[in-house]
Amino acid sequence: MIRVLLADDQLLVRAGFKALLDAQPDIEVAGEAADGEEALRTVRELRPDVVLMDIRMPVSDGLAATRRITADPELRDVKVVMLTTFELDEYVFEAIRSGASGFLVKDTEPDELVRAVRAVVDGAALLSPGVTRRLIAEFAARSKEPAAAESLAGLTEREREVMALVGIGLSNEEIARRLVVSPLTAKTHVSRTMVKLGARDRAQLVVLAYESGLVRPGWLG
Repeated sequence: MIRVLLADDQLLVRAGFKALLDAQPDIEVAGEAADGEEALRTVRELRPDVVLMDIRMPVSDGLAATRRITADPELRDVKVVMLTTFELDEYVFEAIRSGASGFLVKDTEPDELVRAVRAVVDGAALLSPGVTRRLIAEFAARSKEPAAAESLAGLTEREREVMALVGIGLSNEEIARRLVVSPLTAKTHVSRTMVKLGARDRAQLVVLAYESGLVRPGWLG
């Protein structure tokens, strides 16, 4: 059973999401929170699989709560998905850097919300290819001069190649076609790279690809 925490200061939003998710046979809403501090306390108490976290909340916003959740080694298995009003919310960029596994707009289709919750538990990043590429473009525009790529020393040449392709927004299927391997092989390389680098998920791998200097702004593979 996938356990979800809803963190949003709007009661109606939580009620709508709760009704939808609780209707699924493999998902349950384990708890709710109305602000960032309450969300953090509840996450530590309940250890949910997924937190649907609104960015803008009182007391402590979702961004601050996300940083504290993703920085806590004991909460490593908790996936945070940011909820935004607009697809390119000004804080989405910072949310991904802070360790969020992706983001969803609040008016997303019900079926998409359910699929997203299941996908993030399986280790996928909740970023469609189009959104991923726009996010990468934003990251590239804001990125500073990358540090030396010492953190990549433990990767094989193939893993670096795969990481670079993840960095430019390619899916496992697209990577498989580019490298002429099976999608399963591509997925395995991505998973091993994430483990070696300690990346929580695919979204963080994109950030690491830029911060390490493996991918540079304007690089198209």
